[in-house]
Amino acid sequence: MLLKIIDHFDSSFTLDPDAKAALFELLTSDPFLQQVAQQAQCQAVEFTELLFQPVPYSAATPKGMPAEFEKFQNAAGYVIINVPPNFMFKAKIFKPSRLCAIYRHSNES
Repeated sequence: MLLKIIDHFDSSFTLDPDAKAALFELLTSDPFLQQVAQQAQCQAVEFTELLFQPVPYSAATPKGMPAEFEKFQNAAGYVIINVPPNFMFKAKIFKPSRLCAIYRHSNES
């Protein structure tokens, strides 16, 4: 199998305001916040309203995310999740096909 090296991947995107509002409502619903907190093994989480599109792994993006978001990956107090595909569908977001969301957490348990 031949691997293709990607030198640059445009990770920029713009969400329709209605789609963004619908997605943020889903990402901040109490049941979902509780689920994220449980998975992060903490008391509570808060959505930072930061979203990014995963990018192919490369020398410039070794963590599979735009460089400006790498600081959150191993930072204490933050958790990065894949936005559930059904949330993307419910919000009528089809491009990009995948998004990640960043949450702030507190009160480690």
